[in-house]
Amino acid sequence: MDGVTSELNDSPFRSESSARDTAPQFVLPLVVRIERGAPPARTDALETAARAVLVMLSDERSLGEGEWAQAMRDWQDARIRKVVRRARGAEWRRAEALPGITVTGKAAEVRVFPPVPLDGWPKELAKLQVSGTDLDDPEPPVEADRSAPVLWLNPDVEMSAGKAMAQAGHGAQLAWWELSDEERAAWRDAGFPLAVRTADPARWRDLTSIGLPLVRDAGFTEIAPGSCTVVADHPALR
Repeated sequence: MDGVTSELNDSPFRSESSARDTAPQFVLPLVVRIERGAPPARTDALETAARAVLVMLSDERSLGEGEWAQAMRDWQDARIRKVVRRARGAEWRRAEALPGITVTGKAAEVRVFPPVPLDGWPKELAKLQVSGTDLDDPEPPVEADRSAPVLWLNPDVEMSAGKAMAQAGHGAQLAWWELSDEERAAWRDAGFPLAVRTADPARWRDLTSIGLPLVRDAGFTEIAPGSCTVVADHPALR
């Protein structure tokens, strides 16, 4: 599940072949908790997944000489892949026992793990399903607060909740990369406030024309290669 920022020749999200394809490939695993009787709302899950990516990027274990830092560097040197799987009950408890970080939203719970080789998932995570992450919003989401970052979804691209969670994570990561150290620290210290909303067609056209970070999917799953999926609309980047 890949995407793209601006038209950089060596973008880690570009669908075309690049030098990044020759590097060992890693994936950032995310697991969303979906219990049978109490699934999270779709928007809550998307926002929680995006925050989980930011929490992982900013965690001291991911930086410098931290225990996850080398894996994070290897992952970001190649394609930026994220895969969302679902768990419940004992599956969730086994996932929680692995090194990682659980991020909670209003009701959603998403656990993010340090990157693993594309073909080297821990068995506890490899057993989890990618399918079955279809979630709904019981009520329409309230209008986004434009004073906080908003990750805008393309209204013309249909995605499962799991796919959209990965794309929202891409958008959050692109915004993070574009910010200064001071802007990153301010966002982190505020608890990474953000919203995920589907843009109306007119707004989407405007958003994609003003130079904000834009995710283009590589087309490995669900949607066509090069599809624009998310615009990262952070106030500091407007």
